[in-house]
Amino acid sequence: MSRHTITSARPTAAPPEAADLRRRPGTLLLAVLLLGLTAALTLTVRTDVANPPFQGADDRWLRWMGGPHDGLPAAPAAVLDWFGGPLGVVVPLGMLVFLLVRRRWTSVGFLLGVHLVGGMLVVQALKHLVDRPRPAHPLVRVDHGSFPSGHAAGAALLVVLVGVLLVPAARRRAWWAGGVVFTLAMMWSRTWLHAHWLTDTVAGAAAGAGAALLAWWAFTPALAREHARRQRSAPARSA
Repeated sequence: MSRHTITSARPTAAPPEAADLRRRPGTLLLAVLLLGLTAALTLTVRTDVANPPFQGADDRWLRWMGGPHDGLPAAPAAVLDWFGGPLGVVVPLGMLVFLLVRRRWTSVGFLLGVHLVGGMLVVQALKHLVDRPRPAHPLVRVDHGSFPSGHAAGAALLVVLVGVLLVPAARRRAWWAGGVVFTLAMMWSRTWLHAHWLTDTVAGAAAGAGAALLAWWAFTPALAREHARRQRSAPARSA
């Protein structure tokens, strides 16, 4: 018998860091589907902003949101209106300060890029492109253009940003579930306050989540490398 030991060739498992560097096709697919939904709604509404094909469904939903506009629902609706308005920028600003203090430069770029491009430029461009009239007698102060809902877009975008940058991967499933509930609540509040049509909120949520997911897919390798560097430097800092 030969003294040489014959060993079977086994594929070497990729380290966790290498796995994290790979872009997940499911993320890209979901982003494309959401952005495609936004594009389809945009083109449909723009053909007839006063009476798009689904205006009947929007009118029916608005009647269900007819009131009375007081009591218990008024409190969460007011809080969500505040959170999605100018004062709600305190959350992204808090995230920015946290990331700067931690010197997570790639995360800072991701946060700024997604928030400025996805949360502001895209939504405002669509508002000017479509310029859909809002429902009559909104209960809160609103700007021009009902389509899409900036509050819904901001809520969905923020859910993705926080999930990517601050929530550990092992806990993201629970975070996504809670984020969907939060986004749906924001969509309800905008229609309950007669600030938007239902389809405005659907388009807004799809645009915000789709833009953030697309950016996440693109930034995955850079964010993973940043995370790996932080993991390697942690023992040195604690020594």
